[in-house]
Amino acid sequence: MVPGCSGTIMIAPVDDVKNWMHLFRWIVKLIRDEYEVDEAKLVRTAMLESDCGLVIEDVERVLSITAESFAIRFPAGTLDEVMRLEELCLLAAWLKGLYKQPDFLSDGYVQGCRQANPACQ
Repeated sequence: MVPGCSGTIMIAPVDDVKNWMHLFRWIVKLIRDEYEVDEAKLVRTAMLESDCGLVIEDVERVLSITAESFAIRFPAGTLDEVMRLEELCLLAAWLKGLYKQPDFLSDGYVQGCRQANPACQ
């Protein structure tokens, strides 16, 4: 069960997530299964809200589930930095130490990420 979420959801295991593409696939499955979004809409360039049909609370919940599942922390301001599915996946992969620092992040946000997540140094 995820704190702040109503009800119990089935969270896919993370043991097989070894790179950013596996993490992308894990997040796609989460959004597909939890929010019944057609997988054809869940492409890299999809805007989380307009293309995927998520409301801000849904995006916050996806962040919460991802953070808990992968033992990472999304600093304050994440919703200002991440708008596309690919951005969310690359950020989560970097925070977990599975990918290089994404170039779309602001300098101040990067500092917050590094303070909260030792793996993304």
